[in-house]
Order: sequence, then C-alpha cells, then structure tokens
Amino acid sequence: MEETISLKELFLTLKKRLSLIIIITAIATATSGIVSYFVLTPIYQSSTQILVNQSKNDQQAAYNVGEVQTNLQLINTYNVIIKSPAILDKVIEKENLEISAGALNGLVTVGSEQNSQVVNITVQNEDPQKAAAIANSIATTFKEEISTIMNVDNVSILTQAQLGENPSPIKPQPALNMVIALVVGLMAGVGLAFLLEYLDNTIKNEQDIENQLGLPVLGAITTINMEGEMKEQNSKTTLPRTRGESVGS
Repeated sequence: MEETISLKELFLTLKKRLSLIIIITAIATATSGIVSYFVLTPIYQSSTQILVNQSKNDQQAAYNVGEVQTNLQLINTYNVIIKSPAILDKVIEKENLEISAGALNGLVTVGSEQNSQVVNITVQNEDPQKAAAIANSIATTFKEEISTIMNVDNVSILTQAQLGENPSPIKPQPALNMVIALVVGLMAGVGLAFLLEYLDNTIKNEQDIENQLGLPVLGAITTINMEGEMKEQNSKTTLPRTRGESVGS
C-alpha cells in the first residue's frame, strides 16, 4: 500500500514538536551570540593605497599607452614583492613585531583595482592602532626598497591608513552570526522533528492500524473510566431519594 503524507500531517508533526524546534533554535542562537561576543577576538582592518610607475626622465614627461600597459602588467609583480620577506622583515624590525614574516603575510592582503596602477594594502590585526601602523609601514618600506629591487623610483603613497575615533571590528559580526545560527537551528529542529516522527512506530489511532496492517478497521474499543461512571450513576440515584425524603417529612 503506497504511503502518502498530506500537508495537514506535516503541520501536525511540526505542531507536535514545536517546543523541541523552539528549544533547538534558541540554543543555537544563544550559543552563537555568546561565542561571537565573549569568545572570538575582534579583528580590525586598516588600508593604504600606493601608486607605482616606471621611472621617467625629462624627455618622457607624457604618458603613452604602451607604458601604461607595461605598468599594469607589473602590478602583479609589485603585489608579490610587497608580501615578500624582503619587505615584511624590515616592517617587523621597524614596528618591533613579535611575529614571523609568514605570520605577517597572513595578515596582509594586497590587490589592485581592475585596469588600475593603484595598489591597495590591507592589514588585519587585533589592535586597530597596530593595524594602521603596519599598513603605513609596509607602504613606506616598499617605497624605500623598490628602487633597489626593481629600479623603480616613482612610488607615491596616495592614502595613509588612519585610525578613526570609534573603530569597529570587521569580524566577528555577532548579528549576522546569530541570524545564521537561528536559520540553521530552525532547520535542524524541523529535521529532528520529522526524524523523531519517522522513528516513532507506536500505534495511536485507527489510521495507524490501517497503515501498518493494510486492513480496514471494523470496530474500536473505547476506554471506559469505571470510577467516573460509578460516581455519575451514584449522583443520579441519590438525587431522587433526597427529593422524596424532603416531601415525606
């Protein structure tokens, strides 16, 4: 016999396990909030921008298309040099950082806009002031060392990293984490509710008997509360006697 699940049965299952779904969703949301606010360390971000061109003499004062294309092709090379130990080791020495060049490399992101000679240097750190200082130090060190590495002496720092009055961390984001946890907890609660309902093979009504045995139900035996029935009968028989005695008297 083919089993079908109606929409009504789905709603009844959700209603039956509603408390379980609410508890799981609340626990997941609360756990995410506690971890985001009290466990995870806030990370701050600071950025600076530099512009790198090839060296120019007085006879090459005007830009041409070929030179711009060459500079654009060199941007990827500059990005690698900025994150190389040749630059980061000097930054560590200048800023008295107690980390290795590899660890600092993981905190630094270098990129450029499409078809642009502007390089963005972004640094993430637990201390917002230190993040800005490292970003500025990387830009300055690159400007000082690139002339030796690649014979490029036309580096301009467009924007220095600055520390705002009330810097806000870029991660974690407690509100977003809690929303995600709420959705995941709700899905987990609903899934667990249907799983428990699927594993529950107890017979509760006539429909369950038909589904399990594939036979029609001919009759049903109801549960009789004998104590309640006796009290009800006693109350019915006692009431007329009381009335009769009052008339006779």
